[in-house]
Amino acid sequence: MPIATPEVYADMLDRAKAGSFAYPAINVSSSQTLNAALRGFADAGSDGIIQISTGGAEYLSGPTVKNMVTGSLAFAAYAHEVAKNYPVNIALHTDHCPKDKLDGFVRPLLEASTERVKGGGLPYFQSHMWDGSAVPLDENLEIAHELLAKAKAANVILEIEVGVVGGEEDGVEGAMDDKLYSTPEDAIATIKALGSGEHGRYLTALTFGNVHGVYKPGNVKLRPEILLQAQQAAAKELGLGDDARPFDLVFHGGSGSLAEEISAAVDYGVVKMNVDTDTQYAYTRPVAGWMLSNYDGVLKVDGEVGNKKQYDPRAWGKEAEAGMAARVAEACEHLRSAGTHK
Repeated sequence: MPIATPEVYADMLDRAKAGSFAYPAINVSSSQTLNAALRGFADAGSDGIIQISTGGAEYLSGPTVKNMVTGSLAFAAYAHEVAKNYPVNIALHTDHCPKDKLDGFVRPLLEASTERVKGGGLPYFQSHMWDGSAVPLDENLEIAHELLAKAKAANVILEIEVGVVGGEEDGVEGAMDDKLYSTPEDAIATIKALGSGEHGRYLTALTFGNVHGVYKPGNVKLRPEILLQAQQAAAKELGLGDDARPFDLVFHGGSGSLAEEISAAVDYGVVKMNVDTDTQYAYTRPVAGWMLSNYDGVLKVDGEVGNKKQYDPRAWGKEAEAGMAARVAEACEHLRSAGTHK
């Protein structure tokens, strides 16, 4: 299927919220990891979200070029073509963008999509993330308000972050302190600043102990009940019942999370969960295995010529893609999106 239109993406998110499941949002940085993600979603019978970070966008433009907009537009063009051959809906998203990179990443991409939409076309990406976790909340929401208007004009959904995800990802580092836990007051401030959809749709990454990076299960101290408290605070502010879920929530930093923590987060309104660390390893591990098992074929040992069929990048690349695709399908199972494509 073609990349999801804005209407299809909105329906994807609505169905996830109504059906109490979430979509894995898979970070990619190359055509091979994109193809692996597409295969994983198709194998699981799940729609999904594929995203690139600032570092991923730079890498896609060429490691010596490092132009985030060039890399993003090239990625989107390639994704739009190859996604047509898969039987699921895929939305494209840009991940964590801090304040100092807005002018070189999200703002020009929103402008490009706006011009495309004015000409009768579709936006390049279906959603963009503004990561204001490193600035005071008032400034975070002020910038979010400005970007939300631009996103609405481009027919794009904005993702924001309220609170701090600990650890480090692509140079964005969050401190391991009490800011890891969003408060009901944060939720109310967000509703007051951005509304509940009337100014444009947005996704909210509230933090409940999330940490980027590699952690063993049980080492990340999540408190999913914080999400429920935030939903209830927002619902009260809007005059809705306690069972309402005003926010479309995003789960960042999920590596090492327990199955019951993930399940609770989805029950409380998470519709998107970022997956990066686990899929990076799932992609690289088969390559390491291939190289170690076929070292005398991939290397020209003792003056020999090696084995072209073993050092051909397609040989080990297929193994890598298969490993990552399996992990993507597993994420769909964990988030209950497997088999939900319509």
